[in-house]
Amino acid sequence: MGHTEETLNDVRSQIDAHSEPLAEARDRLALVRAEAIAFRGALRTYASGSLPQHTFIHPVSDGDGGVVLDRRFYLNLGPDGSGEAPQKVADEMCALLGPAVREVYPKARCSTSKRGPKLCFGEPVDGQDPTVDMVVALTRKDGEGLWIPNLHTNKWEASHPELHVELFTSGAESLRRTRRRVIRLLKAWNKQYNQPGFSSHNLSVWAWEFVEPSMGMAVALSAVFSEAASRVEHGATTIDPAKVSKNVRLLIPRETAARRLRKAANGLSAALERDDDIDVVLSALSGVYWNYLTDPSPSSLVSKAAILRRPQSISTATLGLGGIASTVAPTRAFGELKSV
Repeated sequence: MGHTEETLNDVRSQIDAHSEPLAEARDRLALVRAEAIAFRGALRTYASGSLPQHTFIHPVSDGDGGVVLDRRFYLNLGPDGSGEAPQKVADEMCALLGPAVREVYPKARCSTSKRGPKLCFGEPVDGQDPTVDMVVALTRKDGEGLWIPNLHTNKWEASHPELHVELFTSGAESLRRTRRRVIRLLKAWNKQYNQPGFSSHNLSVWAWEFVEPSMGMAVALSAVFSEAASRVEHGATTIDPAKVSKNVRLLIPRETAARRLRKAANGLSAALERDDDIDVVLSALSGVYWNYLTDPSPSSLVSKAAILRRPQSISTATLGLGGIASTVAPTRAFGELKSV
């Protein structure tokens, strides 16, 4: 194992979800699914997103799932009926789930988010209180997948969340393991920015597309950054792998997204090129995972020392004196930072 792989494993040790809140998220989703199946016309429930894909990182925020309704019980509902909007049925589902879940979690409350009911539990575990988002989905008359609500617009949209899970967890065990690790590392990289540029789904699609069998984790992560950067730089779109939903959307302007991806791709490439030199690897990867790694290069230490040596303008009022402001030179202690 090279230094790049070892360093990325260090990052993984810092970002992996804690076992107790992760187990709690699974239990909460299972409870909500068990209650949702009692809803009139419910055919089945499903888990989606990070839980069934095993790609959660710390902290554990939510568990995603859905309940599929038989459109034959709701002749007016959705695009295959008379066009009835989803808000009413989502509210009815919330009215069922809230009281049922409160029998187990007395502080639980149900509201609605973009795709359907959102359950908040009010009982933190290890400082984390995972919610459950439950999509109220409807079977489609023609075409694959489901109709899922967009409660922000009160309209229905085509999607295939069940197939997404099947695709993202497909392949040999070694491929699935590498893909999971890469997705977690992509999520941690993305979350370092004040405004993340990509949805978790987008990152999962790229990992599904670009991670190949026999790739190690470091090479696979490098491939995803490089291929995604090229795609975004050239203005190409990312197509829904289920070929049901609209193209996957970036969360920030394309130019900014391309710049972020290319910087990360260059960092991984530089690390892999000098994989036998731990200082070079740490320096390169600290530009990708700056919240998790420290750059050990002399240039980094010198720049930090220079900031400390810089003369500081201190007002005489701060010192309790009268008169104009003075520039106070650094003491010998700051000068001694040269030896760092």
